Amino acid sequence: MCQILQRRFASAAAAMRPATAQMRSHRNDVFSREQARQRALHPRIEKIEVSVQGPGLDGTLLIMNKGMSTPLSCARHLTEYHVTNSVLALVDGEPWPLHRPLTHSCSLTLLTFKDSDPTVVNEAYWRSCAALLGQILETAFKDDFNVDLLSTLEVPVTSGAFCCDVVLDPKLDSWTPSEESLRSLTKGAQQLIHKDLAWEPLEVGPSVALEVFSHSRCKQEEVEQKAAQNPKGRVMLYRCCDHVLLSGGPLVARTGLCLQYEVTALHSLGRGPWGLHRRAQGLSLPLQLQAHHTVWRKLRQRAGKLITDPRSQIPDPDRLCV
Repeated sequence: MCQILQRRFASAAAAMRPATAQMRSHRNDVFSREQARQRALHPRIEKIEVSVQGPGLDGTLLIMNKGMSTPLSCARHLTEYHVTNSVLALVDGEPWPLHRPLTHSCSLTLLTFKDSDPTVVNEAYWRSCAALLGQILETAFKDDFNVDLLSTLEVPVTSGAFCCDVVLDPKLDSWTPSEESLRSLTKGAQQLIHKDLAWEPLEVGPSVALEVFSHSRCKQEEVEQKAAQNPKGRVMLYRCCDHVLLSGGPLVARTGLCLQYEVTALHSLGRGPWGLHRRAQGLSLPLQLQAHHTVWRKLRQRAGKLITDPRSQIPDPDRLCV
């Protein structure tokens, strides 16, 4: 009986929501408006000093524009290698997206996949691959099917796959994805990779993020949680083309940094508070690294197995109605 009521409530809520295209347009409009407002906070050009660190760069000092110049802007003053291969930056030791404006005089280190310690870069890459998977899932179905992206499961690269949890339209509860369906999702991701789209970061207050995700109660709860965990009470949004997402950590600069990318599985997790929870999984290697097809096949088999997270359990459906 509880499961029947859940399905009915989910169907009613889905019927009242605007189409996916309308929601994406709304999120994009709010993002653009806030981005323009923040840029207008720097009407006058103020100069900052950026001390660049790294092999062959120590002692390099760049004079950049406060609130306008980004780590990528700094890379353009160096060499083509730094522009092409930089994935992420460290600003005063803090991970910093390449497209995020610099706000003060600082030290800057540009990171690549081939650094001696690529831990931070690998984490950002895995997170970015999951973000790309969510973007594909949201637009993979016809307009009359709603798709709700849940909070992203942060898993280490050593887990073998990146993940994106999702609730599909209740009308798709009985649908089981085929290999052809997974190949179709993979093709969609590869098209975005080929376009080499930027992930634009924007740090915002909770009120802006709540407006962005005004049609998703799940995302609104995630906004409130992340704002409460942040010392400044703010959250980070990213935009890729017209897709806006909430992220718990930095993303890499652009989709074109992905090379091999494949959607490997879409597992059913059972019923949760938002409907039938599913976990999409995938595997990817970046532009600067490649695997032989036999190695890739073994990695792909591993990436198809369900990734579990003991910190995030799907509630027992019988306990959702009391």
